[in-house]
Amino acid sequence: MYSSRQTSIRQASSHEFSASARLLPQVFDPERCLSDLPREIEPWPGAGAQPQISACLARARQHGGWRWPERPVIFVSDPHADAEGLLRSLIAGGVIRREGGRIGLTRFGQSARIILGGDSFDKGPSNLALLDALGALRGIGADLHILAGNHDLRMRMAVDALREPRHALNEHLFVRMGRKILPALREVLERFVTPADLAAMPDEAACRARLLPGEGWAARFAEAARPELRAKVIAKEVDKLEEKLRKFDRELARAGLSHRQTLAAVLKCHEVFFKPGGAYAWFYEAMDVVTRSGSLLFVHAGLCDDMCALLGSEGVEAVNTRYQAGAERASLGFYFGPLANLVRTKYRVTDCQLTERGVTALHEAGIHMVVQGHVNSHEGQRLLAKRGLLHLEGDVTLDRASRRLEGLDGIGAGATLIFPSGDVIGLSRDYPRAKHFAPDRMI
Repeated sequence: MYSSRQTSIRQASSHEFSASARLLPQVFDPERCLSDLPREIEPWPGAGAQPQISACLARARQHGGWRWPERPVIFVSDPHADAEGLLRSLIAGGVIRREGGRIGLTRFGQSARIILGGDSFDKGPSNLALLDALGALRGIGADLHILAGNHDLRMRMAVDALREPRHALNEHLFVRMGRKILPALREVLERFVTPADLAAMPDEAACRARLLPGEGWAARFAEAARPELRAKVIAKEVDKLEEKLRKFDRELARAGLSHRQTLAAVLKCHEVFFKPGGAYAWFYEAMDVVTRSGSLLFVHAGLCDDMCALLGSEGVEAVNTRYQAGAERASLGFYFGPLANLVRTKYRVTDCQLTERGVTALHEAGIHMVVQGHVNSHEGQRLLAKRGLLHLEGDVTLDRASRRLEGLDGIGAGATLIFPSGDVIGLSRDYPRAKHFAPDRMI
């Protein structure tokens, strides 16, 4: 719990919670779109009562204690193609203001580093509007750091699968990866695909055959994948593909896409997102998979022993360099391997494993907490120990599509604020108070 050894410490803690302006930056919200955003703070629920968290804090002290960012960090994750959810989150974090449809940095925003924790793509309402919002942030000089998410990687793999020569390991990947990117393909079709592009496509039957795996794929895949993947992974991949194939044409029709339009849009995606000079090529060019600030590591999903060892021996830059190289023309071996595990893991038995060996390597490198997205919550950010390592889950369900499906109202908004003082604040419109965590001042 928060330290009660000295009256002076108790008084300082009480003062922190009454003087919320010190920890909650000014919010510029003339349109009152964030009227339910909490403006009072409380100690992070359960942070002092969980033995696993206490053990993580003790371990951090044993390995040199905490180092904090030199300037404020604002972490927002999993916007999933909802530009308004992203912008409201940045308003909630005090880093931008919006007037007359234009955005600008606040004084606090000029001093802060914004980290987008991955999964910019799919779900909706608009992928391109989300990317336009990110482009606008870059244009006004925001210090914006973009991390890869599993949905961002899936988009890349789906596009690459239809551009590369067909073989047993890739001919199913569009169907395997592509259902959730259909809304993005529809947007690319409407904005970028020309009549000449469509005229160059073969007929419906030929395009459908290009989108789907060929006859006898499952047996050919099982044979070709054996050197790269475990038998259980191969079997699961085949089962998953069969299920997706049964739904594919129905989902394509629901998205309002023919097979010809779909193939044209996928091929155009390469030009738009991955070809140098493409309209949104900057998005993937700017993308890393991890970033570090002091004792905190920011990543979309989580870690495994191999990545902890690499971080400890060669640092963040080596991890990013290897991820970026692997993500270009990514194979299934890459997708299920330790580098893509950074954007996929939920610490399942089928994921690359994080054990005591990896956690020790991380602490010895001075990293004591992972700040992540990927696992969404309906009550703001969560703090918990996973595999003996402290994790802060920052996905607060921003996008309208997820909120509708999961029974949440309106547009999400929330941000995790991390200060040089060692104060961590979790803000979400779905939780009545701001959560405050200060590990240096806990016993």
